[in-house]
Amino acid sequence: MKITREGAARTRQSLLMTAAEIFAEKGYRDATIAEICERAGTNIAAVNYHFGSKQALYIEAWRHAFSESIKAHPPSGGVRDDAPPEERLRGHITATLSRMADENNREFWFMQREMANPTGLLEEVLREEIRPLQRRTAGLVRELLGPLVSDGEAKFCEISIISQCMNPVVARWGQGKRNAEPDGPPEIDDIGAYADHVVKFSLAGMRALREAVEEEHRGLKGGEKSATLETGAGNS
Repeated sequence: MKITREGAARTRQSLLMTAAEIFAEKGYRDATIAEICERAGTNIAAVNYHFGSKQALYIEAWRHAFSESIKAHPPSGGVRDDAPPEERLRGHITATLSRMADENNREFWFMQREMANPTGLLEEVLREEIRPLQRRTAGLVRELLGPLVSDGEAKFCEISIISQCMNPVVARWGQGKRNAEPDGPPEIDDIGAYADHVVKFSLAGMRALREAVEEEHRGLKGGEKSATLETGAGNS
């Protein structure tokens, strides 16, 4: 029987969705193509036809999970591109936290499995897909800090924001061990309230850093001006 284009597309989509679930649950090494095909209601030949190998299916399954997550939680957070940077940062942080806290999101479970048992298979696709989000965060941080703050300090601010956003993921990952480790990281119950906290905390820190650097710069400029006047007076 001839397979229609629509039927092939449905099979491919089913394999991606099922593979994302199983890889997120078990990791690359413990998941099997047989189990994926059985749950997807297809056969191993379909995996070979659409993806060629387990490795390729793993990569495309993560890409699919990431794409679905971005569709559900656009990086802008619904904030317009011409909005003030403070509002754009709020939208970006809220969207990031919403993605990380979404129980239907598989991409972060992929990453947890990768960190626990690395395969190296996702390195290239991570660079391709995550880099635009990193550039967005870095751009907002630079805009809020101004041109005088060093690149190193700007990078630290970027890392600080990302680390705060990662906390809900750490908490979710530790839920299974909560009884054994009562002092583990607290779970975030209200993502909106936590997003507001991260924004306020981050803006206050960056504002203080910017003001300190600008004040130091003004002091240096003032010192140079005084030295110039003194030199001029001495030569007169």
